[in-house]
Amino acid sequence: MQFLNLVKKYVIDSQIYVSLMGTALAVFFMLEQNVLRWPTVLLIFITYFSGYLYTKYQHHRMFGKILVFNAICGILSAALIFHNHNEIRLVKWLVIVILGLLYNSFFLENFIRKVPLLKVFYVGLTWALINSWLILPGFNPEIFMVSLLFVTALVLPFDIRDMKQDEVVTFPRLMGVQNTKYLAYLMVFLGCFLAIFFLKPEFSAAFFFTSALTFALIYFSEHANRDTYFSFWVESCSGLPLLFLLLMKYF
Repeated sequence: MQFLNLVKKYVIDSQIYVSLMGTALAVFFMLEQNVLRWPTVLLIFITYFSGYLYTKYQHHRMFGKILVFNAICGILSAALIFHNHNEIRLVKWLVIVILGLLYNSFFLENFIRKVPLLKVFYVGLTWALINSWLILPGFNPEIFMVSLLFVTALVLPFDIRDMKQDEVVTFPRLMGVQNTKYLAYLMVFLGCFLAIFFLKPEFSAAFFFTSALTFALIYFSEHANRDTYFSFWVESCSGLPLLFLLLMKYF
């Protein structure tokens, strides 16, 4: 039990886990497009990690240190881009960083998280741009739609978790928990449908198996569930496509 508490504190609550899962999903699409480069993987992880730290700690007493850490991450990210990519990749990265700042910043009176119903799609949009635009030479609309639908569906269970604490209208508060689950099912189904048609066979198979487990986790999502159900199990869905791909390839 002590070990699990330490994992929760230093891996999950520290935002390392969600950053790893977001990076794993990007790696999955990089492999599918045959563009895997380790400097890009590091860039994506740094971007996710610094962004989620900023979002979580901006009202914390440590926020000043977080800003310094973010500045260091920004310099490191720019160095990675200049050394391994080009100016266009830097512009793409800056656009995504700005979208992240708009999502939740204390200096904005009405940031995105306060706009009713928009949050889930905004998170899906940001992740989808990383998977379909930042990591590729050009924009891939098929990967964009697969990512947008899948990630948006994964955000909905978190709205179920937070439905009694959220100060704005969310899908569970507007249409109920069960209808929110139906909406998540639909998004996962459509994302899987597109993946089967547009991804290479082994990648579409990995995404199909991921979708099956995601359906189950959405089904059992309830407000009364422990936080780790969402912050670990639901969050893990983003890493499942890569996990299933590796299992099929090596086992």
